Amino acid sequence: MPRKSSTPAAPASSAAPATRASHKHPAMPIVSSAHLVSPESAEMSEFEFGLIVAGNAFHRWIVHCMSAAGLKDLTPLDVLVLHHVSHRARDKRLADICFIMNIEDTHLINYALKKLQSLGVVASHKSGKEVTYAATESGRSAVQRYREIRESCLIDALQADDSLNKDIGDLARLLRVLSGMYDQAARAAASL
Repeated sequence: MPRKSSTPAAPASSAAPATRASHKHPAMPIVSSAHLVSPESAEMSEFEFGLIVAGNAFHRWIVHCMSAAGLKDLTPLDVLVLHHVSHRARDKRLADICFIMNIEDTHLINYALKKLQSLGVVASHKSGKEVTYAATESGRSAVQRYREIRESCLIDALQADDSLNKDIGDLARLLRVLSGMYDQAARAAASL
């Protein structure tokens, strides 16, 4: 019995165009940095490019939505901090906000809180040494207007059915898993 070679045969250079067209080639991954594509998981590079594009689109959206709700000149982080401070109408500590938003640089959140306080949409309360933050009536009104605009411009356009909502939920769970992996990899890289 003849032995099969483990080395693939080189393609014939004289192959007719029709022959080449009949072979299906895997699609090239859509990535932002080809030099980072790993032979172990080109899909991870595709995911990262999708994350970059989606993240930028999301940031642009939340800024425009909040501007339409009446609060102009906010950064994406300002908008996210206002939403988190408004979450469940409970006072939040700086450390809690940083933890939930997965942000290590407390000065970034502190700066956003000061900016939101100067706009009158967030107020701080001191109890002993602890400072907490909560949305003011003006802040809650802006968040409510944001919600109405979000329903009108985003949710209505989505036209999600049960199947799409399930896919979105699955994607959200995958993003949380991958964020944990990125955090673990960041800790490993920091120790190198």
